[in-house]
Amino acid sequence: MKSAGTDIPIKKIQRLILGVAVFLSGVALAKPPAGGVFCSTHPTAPACTGQQPSCNYCHIAPPQRNVFGAGLEFHLAPGAARPLSDTDFAYALPTALKAVETEDADGDGVSNLEEIQRGTFPGDPNSVPVDTGRCQEGDSNPQYDVCRYDARFAYKRLLLDFCGTPPTYTQFEEFSALSADAQRARMDAELDRCTQSEFWRGKNGQLWKLAHPKIRPVGSLKEGEDPGVIALADYYDDYALYAYAQLDDHDAREVLTAKYYVRRETNPTRYTAVPALPTQAMDELHRAGNMTSKWSLLYFVMFSALPRNAASQAYRAYLGLDIAKQEGLFSVPGEPRDYDHAGVTSPGCAACHATLDPLSYPFRNYEGLSFPINPDAPWGTYVPDRIEKRFPNVTPIITQMPETGYLFGQKVNNLVEWAEVGANSDAFAIAAVTDYWKLLVGHPPTPEENAEFVSTWKRFKGTHQHRVQRMLHDLIRTEAYGAP
Repeated sequence: MKSAGTDIPIKKIQRLILGVAVFLSGVALAKPPAGGVFCSTHPTAPACTGQQPSCNYCHIAPPQRNVFGAGLEFHLAPGAARPLSDTDFAYALPTALKAVETEDADGDGVSNLEEIQRGTFPGDPNSVPVDTGRCQEGDSNPQYDVCRYDARFAYKRLLLDFCGTPPTYTQFEEFSALSADAQRARMDAELDRCTQSEFWRGKNGQLWKLAHPKIRPVGSLKEGEDPGVIALADYYDDYALYAYAQLDDHDAREVLTAKYYVRRETNPTRYTAVPALPTQAMDELHRAGNMTSKWSLLYFVMFSALPRNAASQAYRAYLGLDIAKQEGLFSVPGEPRDYDHAGVTSPGCAACHATLDPLSYPFRNYEGLSFPINPDAPWGTYVPDRIEKRFPNVTPIITQMPETGYLFGQKVNNLVEWAEVGANSDAFAIAAVTDYWKLLVGHPPTPEENAEFVSTWKRFKGTHQHRVQRMLHDLIRTEAYGAP
């Protein structure tokens, strides 16, 4: 049997789709209020700057506690009946946190309080505060200033990172002879030049590398250029929108909020915003950037009535919060309802799904895949009453599932509002700058780099109005980037 409108055998499609499907599962018995209570107790902690710590701050994997969590447990409402309610837990936690401040849970020679204040982890003996000013008296290097920001080192690194080629000997010597102000001006000019290069913006270039974990391409399912054996959707459209939002003076938030698509042209690579593409089907009213591209819906919604995978992927990819790691938990009272009878109200699941399921409801009416193709629910489109048309008999209460959901504990009426709230959040700015930090510095921000990192993402969100190009000029001036 073949699906309507295609010559591809249905069984072949189903086998491949199921083979590449990503299913979200997890166990979490930690208390969702813990992160917020921790930050109320230690509001200046680096872990609380624009975010809150995940459950892994106190747990190896809930319910198993790390050594810091085990120390807290001893002081947490001693004598009270277990399990504690969320209310009782939230009331008791500040006292327990204060009680362990002078202790050294992980035995690394640094008190819990100092580790909390300096951004290292009090439950990990390998996570220890490191003082800046690493050089000792007499240390020297004939080529670079290894103790501080060295513009010569940053210049060489910049050309490699943004253009893909090192400076010539003549270029390097010329740069070294410039004054400090002239060196900064030269680096700014080179950054602007290199971000026009194919190495930076072209197919499979640096920007595309950043997009890979967000788009999660599967070559066997690729439509259009470089087609796969089962051509379902053209995810190069997703790369084009991502790259466009990062380049020139464009607003990076539009990777989530764009009502337009982006056409890519080559030789040289150019990205142009357009109102429609033949490879996309979503009506303008219901578009939410790459979250509602045909590829995202087909691959992340797939056959789901309740698209938890689509919601968790967007939360992780664009807001930097991985629910499977107990990050970004903002429990909604009365949740999860378990509209699809997936068993998510069980004690091992409810803590995460009290956040995940309300995140997922706004995807309710976005269609992924169906076999055979349902004429009332075209692939990759917004379908009013999709549940009633496609899944009316999954469970007795499935049609009661709302389109209204919650993001960061804030009510959102639909996916377009979800995208707006997410794109304007601190989490989006932190995640965006973290992407570039890892690409250019070579690792996620360390506790020692936290002050520079926080300054960079706050300026990206505020001063630079989410313009990546402007933020990059700040990043190349950080000691994290320019100190050998």
